[in-house]
Amino acid sequence: MVEVSVAHLGLDRNTNSPVVILKEREGTGVLPIWIGPAEASAIAMEMQGVKAPRPMTHDLLKQVLVGMGATLKRVNISAVKERTYFAELLVQREDHVYQFDARPSDSIALALRLQAPIYADASLLDQTAADSSDAPTPPALDADQLRQHLERMDPQDFGRFLP
Repeated sequence: MVEVSVAHLGLDRNTNSPVVILKEREGTGVLPIWIGPAEASAIAMEMQGVKAPRPMTHDLLKQVLVGMGATLKRVNISAVKERTYFAELLVQREDHVYQFDARPSDSIALALRLQAPIYADASLLDQTAADSSDAPTPPALDADQLRQHLERMDPQDFGRFLP
């Protein structure tokens, strides 16, 4: 496992779908993960420091964990099968560590809120994209731009999030 951070959040130019780009902290590898609009909004809001007037799902989970005296030790993005990424949350409470299956997008949104480290299996990282000067980079969006984009989308678009 290699520690990564959120390097970029934007839209895939080909599919017009949200994509989060993770980058190695101590290297050049990158991992693009296509995500849903709600999760993209949750990540963008946290990255921009925007707080919703009422707790969103990821904020609620943060409150539950903190309220129970638990900590998010780390997020592991562990595998990809049939173009679907898999992640686990490692949550510690007292002397026990619990592992929960989760979507990477939800895991990232929660890790950002709890300042927990994110790790990815080294085999998932694309070394060539980070080394290439013409690697595709989705256009960056702030929380307001993403919200406006999502408001313009047709509900039928919400099922189209494949790379």
